[in-house]
Amino acid sequence: MGSVDFFFSHPVFTLEEYAQFRAEKGSAHPRTIETLLSEHMKAGRILRIRRGLYASVPPGGDVEKSTVNMYLLATHLTPDAFVAYHAALQYWGKAYSAWDSVQFATSSRRRSFLFQRTRYEAVQVPLAIRNREDLGGGILTQSLEKGMVRVASFERTLVDLMDAPERGGGWEEIWRSLDMVEFFNLNEVVRITLDRSSALTTARVGFYLERHQSRLMVEDRHLAPLRERIPKQPQYLDRHREPGHLVKVWNLIVPEQVLNQEWAEVL
Repeated sequence: MGSVDFFFSHPVFTLEEYAQFRAEKGSAHPRTIETLLSEHMKAGRILRIRRGLYASVPPGGDVEKSTVNMYLLATHLTPDAFVAYHAALQYWGKAYSAWDSVQFATSSRRRSFLFQRTRYEAVQVPLAIRNREDLGGGILTQSLEKGMVRVASFERTLVDLMDAPERGGGWEEIWRSLDMVEFFNLNEVVRITLDRSSALTTARVGFYLERHQSRLMVEDRHLAPLRERIPKQPQYLDRHREPGHLVKVWNLIVPEQVLNQEWAEVL
């Protein structure tokens, strides 16, 4: 397999991936790699996204008009990057609103950046699970456009959004989006939640599951371990400290709009 074949099977790739491919061909000297990539860029076969990251241009395509799949790109931004939060819902086709930004989670600290009118927002994995090899689990690998995407599962995404609701666009967007998910592995939701070691996140997840108990077939065995980890004192649902009703079982002060799902009608 030559470089052109490599590009065809790797719509987005890193310098390290290409170097490994060339090493298997017996030519992995850094200068050789740089020269080859430069030549292919001049020939219009690939484009440079940022340092060490490239995208293939389809045969006969125009570099200036070639678009890069945002999920493939996000997955390649760090070795452990995966599509997360609202972007994960959008990937799965469950986001209530379409955004022109993609959130990717990673254990390292990275800057966000703009490419082809899409903003790539780096989010560092919560401290409680940052040093785990699997980053807390719930990360799936999916094939997409001849490439591979790492993306948060529905279960991980539910917990992530309850842990950082600002990453989901607010409670209405989160509620409406999650309501489109037909099924959650509830045992996995509970496991991921308890791993966060956050009483507030646990209460939020418990509140959400209880409010959707019938639709999601939530049983008391799912809720019981969550109740044991709720805040000892009442906590506001989010940082805005919006007044509302105290839901005692979860020690959460929940705004009436969220409690009753009184969202504005879409015209």
